Amino acid sequence: MTHIVFDIGNVLLRWDPFAAFAHMPRAEVEAMFDAVDFPTWNLANDAGRPRAEAVAEIARTQPQHAARMGEYFDRFHHTIQEPIHGTWQIANRLKRDGRRLFGLTNFSADTWPVALDLHGGLTDLLEDIVVSGVEQAIKPDPRIYAILCERNRLAPGDCLFIDDSADNVAGARAVGWDAVQFTTPEALERALTERGLL
Repeated sequence: MTHIVFDIGNVLLRWDPFAAFAHMPRAEVEAMFDAVDFPTWNLANDAGRPRAEAVAEIARTQPQHAARMGEYFDRFHHTIQEPIHGTWQIANRLKRDGRRLFGLTNFSADTWPVALDLHGGLTDLLEDIVVSGVEQAIKPDPRIYAILCERNRLAPGDCLFIDDSADNVAGARAVGWDAVQFTTPEALERALTERGLL
């Protein structure tokens, strides 16, 4: 039987890092994110770097932005307010059909509890969720896919992964999973229907 593994950010929950600074002019936030290389900084946090070290890194390289970027953690809840309802509906249909559902997400260990506080339904929907910042292994590293399989006694060939990142989809396929790159709930429904899963 095929088991379905969902990414969280931009698959089940819309993630907008700019929303943490919605009280500031957008151009000012863009300049700050560019200065601190936000994608690289955030990825290191998702890989397991704790908040104190993340802020210390900016204090070392871009000290004028350290206090503000420290606030990112305090204001993180603003970035994940919106569930992607169409994906939740699909997931609930799969669950009703008897599929086992799991989560595999790149997420900071410091911000993951915020997601669970806001969207407690994640733990009702998903049997297990592997979080990169907790495991200190990050997609598309093969280790993180193996952690989910080993922890839940799943064969890679029985897993279908849904992720918005092409690199993470390729990483899943490289370890023997089937995978779908998420764009919209409608496109996901078509992909699952084509596979006979809906």
